[in-house]
Amino acid sequence: MSGDASLGERSGAGWRGNNPWWIPRFLGRMPDLPPTQVRMLGVIALALLFENYDQAMLTAALKQIAESFRVPESEIGGMLGWVHIGAIPAFFVIPFADRIGRRRLFIASMIALGLATFGAAFSQSVEQFIALQMISRTFMVTTSATAFVMVTEEFPSAHRGWGIGVLGALGGMGYGLGLLVFAGIDYLPYGWRAMYLVGITPIALLPMFRRELRETRRFDALHAARAESGEDLGGWLRPFAILLTRYPLRACAIGLIGACSSAGHTAAFQFSAYFVQQEHAWRPGHYTLMMLVAGVIGVVGHPYAGRLADSRGRRSVGFALFAVYPLVVYGFYHAPGVWLPLIWIPFIFALTGAGTIQRAIATELFPTASRGTASGWMLVCEAGGRSAGLFLVAWGTPEGSSNTAMICWTACFCLLAALLILLLPETGRRELESISEADEARVS
Repeated sequence: MSGDASLGERSGAGWRGNNPWWIPRFLGRMPDLPPTQVRMLGVIALALLFENYDQAMLTAALKQIAESFRVPESEIGGMLGWVHIGAIPAFFVIPFADRIGRRRLFIASMIALGLATFGAAFSQSVEQFIALQMISRTFMVTTSATAFVMVTEEFPSAHRGWGIGVLGALGGMGYGLGLLVFAGIDYLPYGWRAMYLVGITPIALLPMFRRELRETRRFDALHAARAESGEDLGGWLRPFAILLTRYPLRACAIGLIGACSSAGHTAAFQFSAYFVQQEHAWRPGHYTLMMLVAGVIGVVGHPYAGRLADSRGRRSVGFALFAVYPLVVYGFYHAPGVWLPLIWIPFIFALTGAGTIQRAIATELFPTASRGTASGWMLVCEAGGRSAGLFLVAWGTPEGSSNTAMICWTACFCLLAALLILLLPETGRRELESISEADEARVS
């Protein structure tokens, strides 16, 4: 009996009927799943909602934050580049997911993320703000990497893409929450700082997370096997050593995909609120309206890409989503203001859909003993790509000039990600236990 099938049987009867209230119908009908898997998805998605809220604040309130610290436009890319470098230390944290377990690392990272976000509200200088946001990024990456591993390990092979996609879509609603708060930024006491105070909420919900979240069955089985065999896990970076020695080409491939896609995606999205306020004189509420209306339509890219990848394959769907993104970015940054909400729909669709494919591949290509590390490796490489793309925008923008041209050029890095994804084995609708062995000769 397959690993995925046995997991489903042990979880009880499948969930039948309508979607639970927290999965909107516009995300599509939920497949039949065991109740324990559905409940786990909801708990993890709630945690990622606050992670995305943190990301939304820096994007939406970028203009206000830069003005409060007197950062000129030509230097904003550099400021953001330093913030995103903060995700790289996650390289030293994520291996614990393959040693102490997914649940424990997930909860610890969520606490650290909440404290760092809350602390950013009290920054007195741009250096303090950057430092606290760097800490936030470290544990944001760790939380996200662990979350997608948990869903990958618990969901059956036929619906893994859907589960990863819906997790991304539900977590992405944190952007909506952040944008709703941002719409009233001109009326909030202390302005953008009030938005960061909300970051403490996950810590208030900590008892619920500890009660509801369980360790994945695959990690429990691995832990039991290790205890029975007396396996010496060695140093805490041993999971990375295993990943890079046993699967070197796969690790390099997903790392390059993560770096190239993030270099292409980040600047275009990160500067979107700044651009419409600076170049088109939009008010904060106008940007929020575009994000909530057109963005909600576009965010279905998460589950739709997941379903499509389950039926058509990860590689072909991923290639299409990466390849179209630079064209959409050029259209957004050069079209008349009236067209921006319409262009924003494919913009977000391509962005979220490509992210779903990346998460699926990074967690499916590797065995349980290295899965958390592999997911984290991609996210760390994404962080490096984000910083590189933002620094490139800052470097290529003359002082006193607009950064629009450099934003569009950096989006072209997604074309490299599109080509790289074709080099990987197809992982759709295959059991996790077979993927890491059957295609070994092809990539590594």
